[in-house]
Amino acid sequence: MDFTPTEEQAAAQELAARIFGDLSTHERLVAAGTGTDAELWKALCMAGLPAAVEDIGLLGLVLLLEEQGRTTAQTPFAATCVYGLLPVAAHGTEEQRARLLPALREGTAVATGALPAHASIRPVRSLQSDGPASSARLTGSAPLVPWLRDATHVLVADAERALWLVRTADAEVAPVETTAPWAAGRLELSETPAERLGGPGAYGSVLAMSRTAFAGLQAGVCAGSLARAVEHTSTREQFGRPLSTNQGVLLRAADAHMDTEAIRVTAYEAAWRQDEGLDATAEALTAAWWASEAGKRVVHAGQHLHGGTGADLDHPVHRHFLWGRQLDAYLGCGSELLAELGKSLAEKPAEPTQPTGPRQPTGRTQPTDPTQPSESMESTELIDLKEPSRESR
Repeated sequence: MDFTPTEEQAAAQELAARIFGDLSTHERLVAAGTGTDAELWKALCMAGLPAAVEDIGLLGLVLLLEEQGRTTAQTPFAATCVYGLLPVAAHGTEEQRARLLPALREGTAVATGALPAHASIRPVRSLQSDGPASSARLTGSAPLVPWLRDATHVLVADAERALWLVRTADAEVAPVETTAPWAAGRLELSETPAERLGGPGAYGSVLAMSRTAFAGLQAGVCAGSLARAVEHTSTREQFGRPLSTNQGVLLRAADAHMDTEAIRVTAYEAAWRQDEGLDATAEALTAAWWASEAGKRVVHAGQHLHGGTGADLDHPVHRHFLWGRQLDAYLGCGSELLAELGKSLAEKPAEPTQPTGPRQPTGRTQPTDPTQPSESMESTELIDLKEPSRESR
């Protein structure tokens, strides 16, 4: 595995860091409220970052989402890429790619997804059946879909784990306020027209992709929270010295740093495997578990290290706390992810083992006479472990 970014990935990450850093300021986030920063989204699209994701791959997207997470930028960037651009490019027909990708690249179309699969969503009537491009009418609901209020299209997984693309203009959308300002909504489908996207394997691929991407977003959220905590404890003094000189503060920050790195490296591994065309189901679940379990530890630590300031709802570190907890809930609780991971590992066919012959000696090891002391013992004193006699006592 090689997680070293390519020149294109590094350039895109640097550009994203500059745009998010310049435009996703505390004042602009306050002004945006629970909605999307339209000017920031426009700047990202004009810079060509959504379109670049097709070229830099999932690992490149994870790098970009880290930069979004550092600033908790309120844009549908993650959702549009993992539920729109990448799935259509990978699983769409030639006609679907020609029709949908240009608008998604330019940002005039925004995508989101109602995943994992919802048991209540089912196709009730087929409109057309010509293979992967079949269309039908769907009925059911998804209680929470992130950035649904901004979306023009929503990727829906039905009870049979088939993927359908629905235009939000044809569905009913009700606003839902979440812990983090994600412009979320409730999706209601009542014989809503939908077009099929991909074949039987598309659902697993997109689900692993989304888990990996949102784990990368969580890595950025945690890194931003930790950076604020480091700055606060390094400048805030107590009893004539910075808070960061206290051992308890150092240990808490070190634990948060290790958790953040664990989220990052597991997300990188899952993204790399998917870019290489390898199965990444277990790796995506592992990344999601770390993002869920370790992510909430980090944002709690970031708020705790701010002391009383961290309790201020208007302080920037509180926004990282809200995002961290929202991502924890969105990815799924740790026990659910572990149960799914265990099931996937149990169902995975065992790899055949190669028969092995007699074990051959390696290195300097040579067959020896067990009645003779070994070479390593020649220079050491032999110790009698028997109980000493009365005379020696």
